Amino acid sequence: MEKLTEQQVVEELKNLTGWSLTENSIRKTFSTKGFPQTMGLVTAIGALCQQHDHHPDYLTMKYSSVEVSFSTHSAKGITIKDTKIAQDINKLNF
Repeated sequence: MEKLTEQQVVEELKNLTGWSLTENSIRKTFSTKGFPQTMGLVTAIGALCQQHDHHPDYLTMKYSSVEVSFSTHSAKGITIKDTKIAQDINKLNF
């Protein structure tokens, strides 16, 4: 998997509402209505990660928010694999 250039990442982020470039990864913080919704979102993200066979750098869960970050370690940066999973996560209804 080939690492995207910074310009390619910027272009991809235009289609990824709420995602931002932070150092060498893309990340987003989701707000939820409370702990049950937070747990549901974390579970749904986990299921998508398994489907994509691509797992986050980190996933931080708080009472009413979830922050998730992706990069592709083998490419030492952001690849299309990261932006594709971000697109699918954005489609979740939370």
